[in-house]
Amino acid sequence: MRVVIIGAGRVGLRTARIIRNEGHDVTLVDRDPEMVDRAQTEGFAAIEGDGSSEDVLEAADIEAADALGALTSDLNTNFVACMVGNHHDCRTVLRIDEDYRENIYRKYADEVDAIVYPERLGAIGAKNALLGGNVTAIADLAENLQIAQFTVTREAPMHGYTISELELPARSQTLAYAKQDEPLGLALPDDTLEAGDRIAVLAEFDALEDVKQILVGSTDTGGD
Repeated sequence: MRVVIIGAGRVGLRTARIIRNEGHDVTLVDRDPEMVDRAQTEGFAAIEGDGSSEDVLEAADIEAADALGALTSDLNTNFVACMVGNHHDCRTVLRIDEDYRENIYRKYADEVDAIVYPERLGAIGAKNALLGGNVTAIADLAENLQIAQFTVTREAPMHGYTISELELPARSQTLAYAKQDEPLGLALPDDTLEAGDRIAVLAEFDALEDVKQILVGSTDTGGD
């Protein structure tokens, strides 16, 4: 998956690191040459320029991108960048910082795919919004430890099994379970895993792919 991120500051760069670590191609755009240099030092493709300019976004190869994350602290830049992304058929994610702005920008919700509040969610929330799919990272507890939510699919090897029959990798454990559209709660032994059900799992990072294969199967989760 190819992702263009507008803003190479704290939120944008951390989001880019997480997305790259999951095997995706990331290009960053920022007006600040120091931010661009820092991103390039970390090995990212980075473009200096105004992220709301279509010419700059074309230089970042927006035409080949699957998603655009407008993650600067400038709301106007973010919204215009998302509109350019829409024109190029990208999944678009709009960052908002101040809660009082929510009502203003919610009226544009139909024109973007997701609105995120990094101050609440952290970069992991921005990453989830960009990639979408059946796997949602909930929290990073440590460098190699994460809580993730998996949505069961019909292709999952454990589809139709009960919680008591569920066998996860040694470095992971079930934390919560919910039927489709219900809130997460305790997983009961007799609960049956059906398509659309959600399971929250605590796992070491290198065990997440094995957990995904068990609960999601080979269905495309937006990760590749």
